Amino acid sequence: MGIVSRGFSGRRREGGDRLPPGQYLVEDFPVLSAGPTPRVPLDRWEFAIDTEAEQTHRWSWQEFMALPMQTPTVDIHCVTKWTKLGTSWEGVSLDVFFEDVETTAEYALVYSYGGYTTNLPLEDLLDGKAWIVHRFDGEELAPQHGGPARLIVPHLYFWKSAKWVRGIRLLNEDWPGFWETAGYHNYGDPWREQRYEGD
Repeated sequence: MGIVSRGFSGRRREGGDRLPPGQYLVEDFPVLSAGPTPRVPLDRWEFAIDTEAEQTHRWSWQEFMALPMQTPTVDIHCVTKWTKLGTSWEGVSLDVFFEDVETTAEYALVYSYGGYTTNLPLEDLLDGKAWIVHRFDGEELAPQHGGPARLIVPHLYFWKSAKWVRGIRLLNEDWPGFWETAGYHNYGDPWREQRYEGD
């Protein structure tokens, strides 16, 4: 799958101060994926956090479902320039998963079923900034949108919100992920239009 070109754009609409520069609003939920859609049976699903000290914390689907759920409503911004306002999710804050994780790492590499990866500073996953979600708009999360569970990090471009999330590897050094090694920006702040390397 090719990299989305800078020339890609769509119909622009007013979004007030919730619309980052260069974005336009959509009412639907576009699907953009690199590769086939993984199908993950719930009895084989697990989420893991691997520390820099080679300790692994794992949760089965049943253990995930037993954690305290939140229902964040957030705006999401795709690097291909669409923004969807007020999306409703249900899932678990990353703060809950990290409650018993001891780490001094500053970086995280998120990895997914299907092989996708993306990197971001660990601090961008904590303090109420990120969730592992399994429901969207009151329904089970569809596979094309990352079901059975995906990461959402709504303050960054949506490629950082890894679909089909499988785990997070904590690192002492930054390790670029799939799109970052293909020329996308390493951080991806939509309010600073950090779409590509050098932006």
